[in-house]
Order: sequence, then C-alpha cells, then structure tokens
Amino acid sequence: MISVNFRDPRPIYEQIKDNLRRLIVTGLLPTGSKLPSVRELSTQLTINPNTIQRAYRELETEGYICS
Repeated sequence: MISVNFRDPRPIYEQIKDNLRRLIVTGLLPTGSKLPSVRELSTQLTINPNTIQRAYRELETEGYICS
C-alpha cells in the first residue's frame, strides 16, 4: 500500500502524502474509506508519528481527506 524510500531525496512526509494521494486519485482508496490511524501507520512503516500527522494534515489542507 504505502512505501517509503529512505534514499529518496524528498522528505518522508512528502513520500507518504504522494503515496496516499495516488491511492485516492486512482480509486484504490475509495471515497469514504477510513485511513489507518497515525499510530498504526507509523508502527507499520517504523517512522515517527509526527511525520504521518504532517502528511495527513497536508492532505486535509489540500482537500484530499477530512478528519
């Protein structure tokens, strides 16, 4: 579903945001479906929860998700 490349020069939150945006736009993440919690996704990807929170916040600001 979502992957992070630590060799990618882009920040991790941008990679997560781009992955989620791609899933939403392509319909792989249908409208109305629930995203994993910040804690759940941070555990799954083994990254800081603040990074996930930032990606979610930016997606919400851009209108892709709502909390």
